[in-house]
Parts: sequence; C-alpha cells; structure tokens
Amino acid sequence: MPPLVSALPDELLEEIFLRLPPDEAEHLVRASLANKFWLGLLSGARFRGRYREFHGAPPMLGFLYSCHWNSHPKIEDNIPHFVPTTKFRACIPDDDWGDWEYDAWDCRHGRVLLGDAGYKPMTLTVWDPMTGCRRELDAPVLVDKSYGAAVLCVASGCDHSTCHAGPFQVVFIALNKTDAHDCVAQAWVTLPVTGDHSNPILLSIYRSHFDKWSNPCSGLHLDSDVCIHKVPPVFVQDTLHFKLRSCVDDRLVGILKYDMSTNCLSLIDMPLVGPVIADDVILMAMEDDSLGFAHVGGLILNLWSRHMGSDGVASWTQRTVININDILPIRNPKKRLRLIGSMEGTDIIFMTTDLGIYKINLKSLQWKKVWEGEKFQVFIPYMSFYNSQERVTPSDAPH
Repeated sequence: MPPLVSALPDELLEEIFLRLPPDEAEHLVRASLANKFWLGLLSGARFRGRYREFHGAPPMLGFLYSCHWNSHPKIEDNIPHFVPTTKFRACIPDDDWGDWEYDAWDCRHGRVLLGDAGYKPMTLTVWDPMTGCRRELDAPVLVDKSYGAAVLCVASGCDHSTCHAGPFQVVFIALNKTDAHDCVAQAWVTLPVTGDHSNPILLSIYRSHFDKWSNPCSGLHLDSDVCIHKVPPVFVQDTLHFKLRSCVDDRLVGILKYDMSTNCLSLIDMPLVGPVIADDVILMAMEDDSLGFAHVGGLILNLWSRHMGSDGVASWTQRTVININDILPIRNPKKRLRLIGSMEGTDIIFMTTDLGIYKINLKSLQWKKVWEGEKFQVFIPYMSFYNSQERVTPSDAPH
C-alpha cells in the first residue's frame, strides 16, 4: 500500500470508501484485502450502515427474465434465469431443482420469487441470490392463468437494504371465475371459495415463520374478462399494485390495490381515459414514495404520479413528457417501444427499442444500455447492496 494512502486519517479513508460506486462492489472487495485495518473498517456495521445511507436505494446487480414464446435468447438456460449486469454473480445452489420450469415473478428486498404454473399444485420458490438460500411452497389455491404474487421483507424497522436473512412474506392473488366448472378450459378459472361462490379474487399470505397460508381476505368483484397482467407488482406505502388487463384485447382496464395494513383489495383509477395497451404502461414506486404511472405512445413518454391531497383524496398529477428520440439512439423510429420494468424507490425505468434494452433515469434523462435486443416478456431488476459476508452455502443458513 502506498505510504501516502496509509498516512491518511481514518475519517478521510472512510469518506473516500463511501464514494466507491455500489454497483462496482469489486472495488470494496479489493480495498478490504489491502490490510487488516481496512478489512475491519469496510466490514464493520458502522461503515456498511453509512454506505447504504450515503447511496440510498440499493444498486441493480443484475436482472431476471422470462421470454416470449417465440423468442430464442442466446443466454445459457439456467434455473433461474439470472443475468448479472455487474461483477456480482448470483449464488445458484447446485442441488436438484427438480423438473420444474421456473419463471421469475417478483423480486424485492434482496429476494426473488419464482413460480412454476405448469406444475399442480403450483410451485413457488423464494430464492436469495446473495446467499443461495431458497424455500419452496405450494400456492394456496388451484389456479390456471390469472394470478399475481409478491415477496417482501416484514422485519420491523428494516430499511430493506440488506435484509436477506430476516422474516419475509409472499402475497398471492388469484382471480377465480364464479362459475367454477370447466376450470381447465377457462384459463382464468379456479375452484371457488369454499362456502362462497361469489368471490372472484382470493388473497393469501405465506408467513416464513408459520409455514402456512392465511385465510383469504374479503373478495372483490370484477368483470369476468379481466385478468392480472404477468408483470411484477409495485410496492408503495405498504400497498401492492397490480395491473389489470382485458383478456380479450390486452387493454389496460385498471389497477388492483392490496393494502397490507387493512388486508383489503380495491380498485384505483388511471390517469388516462382512453384505451391503452397494457404493455405500453408500467407502474412505478417513485423516489418520493408515490405511485408512478408511465405510458409510452409512439416516441413520447408520459409520466404521472399519484399523491394524497389535503382533502384525503388521492389524484394523479402529470410530471413530465419526454420525446424518447431526443435521448435514446433509435435506428427505426417506427419500431414500437415497450416499457418492461422499473427500479423501485427510484425514478428509473427500462425500455426496449430496436437496438436493445435501456435504463433511463427520468429525472436526469441519463441512459445506459443494459442488454442487446432479446425479446424479454418480463424484466425484473435485482437490487441489493453487495455483502461478501452473506455469501454462504445454503446448508449454512437455511431460511
């Protein structure tokens, strides 16, 4: 180590290390190998806490995906489908994953929720890419195609920056047709609620420390031609938000909201009045902790956010209008753009063009290409602060 560096005061060294980018964790690893003092400083709880506070939202270390049925990505077909965008490598257990064909359904607070809808009963797996730990469970109801699910940390007072080992919950929502016969042929039909054939929506929570599902919450009536869009929900202020689309023409028809504090389902309005294709819209958990609604039409991106007014009524406010052609390299302006994801707690979205997948900061309008032009149906960023101390074998720290 150079003498000038070793002579720096401890406080100055810490300020320097705080500014190392969180999505380039190899710099912290190399620094920790320089000497025992640096190792103790960088691995200490004080520095890790300051580092997370300094950088705010966890960085994106990679992403998970599922593909359109007619696409053939050049990525190695591994279970699960995880692609690093940094030098972080997910810890994938080499034990038997069985014959299941997992798709990524959700990712939050350092954990990934995988599901195999082709297996009956439907199999769910919660997996921690940082440690390799995973846990399997069956869905609470028999369901074919209309369902949604989420995984989230429930540790009291947690800032959700590195909460891999704490308690978690899986929220599962299913849409059930009230006429329950011939549920195999009807893609959005499952068995009705016992004793009540009028509730088309069930919701249950799997608690990691109870090993069972709760009773379903009160049902919410929806039109029979509505289904849950197969994208991850958005978590804002203790509520989960799912996009609802028409099963007939793929129009976005509403936003389904589940309030975890009240255990209630409800519908909220959209800022657009006319018909909108579901793939042209993403919901976002904005940096100011509001619900965002981004829509792309042609080359124009519109962004709204939803806030509670002084009268106790929530309403949408248009935040910005962006001409994508002014900020992204686009070879064919007639090629349809798609919004495929966002990073919760930030103003960052992911968009596909004819040249690939781009990450766009809607505040600074800075962008970065993250992948070539694969036809991903679902794109889920994996966000976490890297901590090499957590990289253990699954048998060392089972969830």
